[in-house]
Amino acid sequence: MKLINSFGPNPRAVRMFLAEKGITLDKQDIDILGAVDNRQPAYLAKNPGGQTPALELDDGSVVGETVVICEYLEEKHPSPALIGATAEQRAESRQWQRRVELNITEYLYNAFRYAEGYGLFKDRVHCIPDAAPEMKISAQKWLKKLDGLIAGRDFICGNELRLADIILYCCMDFVKDVGQPIDPANATVAAW
Repeated sequence: MKLINSFGPNPRAVRMFLAEKGITLDKQDIDILGAVDNRQPAYLAKNPGGQTPALELDDGSVVGETVVICEYLEEKHPSPALIGATAEQRAESRQWQRRVELNITEYLYNAFRYAEGYGLFKDRVHCIPDAAPEMKISAQKWLKKLDGLIAGRDFICGNELRLADIILYCCMDFVKDVGQPIDPANATVAAW
C-alpha cells in the first residue's frame, strides 16, 4: 500500500490515524496547491475526485476519501481501535464523526474555500462567496453546542481517542490560521 499525500488537513488526518495505529506506509507526495499532479489525467483515472489523501492498494486500485481510508485501515489493523472495538463503539464513533463533519468541518472548509481561500479555489470548485459568513456562523454555533456536549470528557466519544477527534482536530488546527480561530468562550473545545 502507498499513501498519496499532500499538504492539507485531510491528508494530515490520515497521517495522524496511521501514527496512532503504529502503521507505516510508503508515501507519494503530490503538489495540490499548484494543482499540477492531482489534476492530470493519470491521477484522475485513479482517483476521479482529484483529491488527497488517497490510498493506493497493492493491486493498483485507489481508495479515496479520508474517512473511507481510515475505515479501511481500521479493518485491516483493528488494534488499537480508533473507530471502535465493538458494534456499539463503532456506532457511537461513526455518529460523532458524521456530526462533526456535517455540522462543523464541512462548513469551516467551505467557508475557507469561499472566503480566504477563494483565489486558490475559484477555478477548481464552485464557490459561493456570499455563503461564507453564514457558514462560519453555523460552524461556530455547533462548536458551542459541542462544547457543552463534551464537557467532562477527555475526547468527543468519551475517554478514548477516536476518528472524530482526529478529523475535528486537523480541521480546527488548519482553520485557526486562515481566519477562523477557536472561540475562547468554548473552553471545553479549546482544552480538548
